[in-house]
Amino acid sequence: MANEIEIVDLGLCEYPRAYEIQKKTVEEKRRNPRFPDRLYLVEHPRVFTFGRKSKAEAGLPNPSYVIERGGEATFHNPGQLVAYPILSLQEGERDIGFYLRTLEQVVIETIHVWGLKGERKEGATGVWVHQKEKKIASIGVALKGWVTLHGIALNVDNDLSGFHEIHPCGFSGAVMTSLKEELKDRCPDFNTVKKVFVEEFEKHFQRKRLS
Repeated sequence: MANEIEIVDLGLCEYPRAYEIQKKTVEEKRRNPRFPDRLYLVEHPRVFTFGRKSKAEAGLPNPSYVIERGGEATFHNPGQLVAYPILSLQEGERDIGFYLRTLEQVVIETIHVWGLKGERKEGATGVWVHQKEKKIASIGVALKGWVTLHGIALNVDNDLSGFHEIHPCGFSGAVMTSLKEELKDRCPDFNTVKKVFVEEFEKHFQRKRLS
């Protein structure tokens, strides 16, 4: 039987507020085993975040936050779909590799709906466009007692120029792409991408949406 999950759309939300919401949800889930899993969906105003693997950089772009997720530097802005799953990983799921690969598969299946083939790149977590040195989705997660936080960012129709101010996931900003960049006039609207993403998430993580 699938575990239940709540889908919570935060809309356009400042990064610090979304971060606090995640942390409070994690603590609630750790206190109360019956608290349902949640998937937070959000767009952030322009912001940079730096994970545990980030090299110390002088003069960080503004605004920037250094947080406990895995990975290095990334950039968020409107038009990018950010998803923060707060899941209690169950027996059979308690493997960080499994969790990351499943997140990647959700994105691969999502973009495949519009004929775009995504793939994994060894040693570079995230989703890349097939046969291109172009990355369309970034992943950085953390676990607290097998409860997940942080998550995944899929570039839909956002301005990619902010990536040039950092080295996203250790690469040049030029590697980043989006659905809009790849599909041009065939790019679906943001809400349609969000809907498909949620459906794929529920399927691959075997979670049933609470009505």
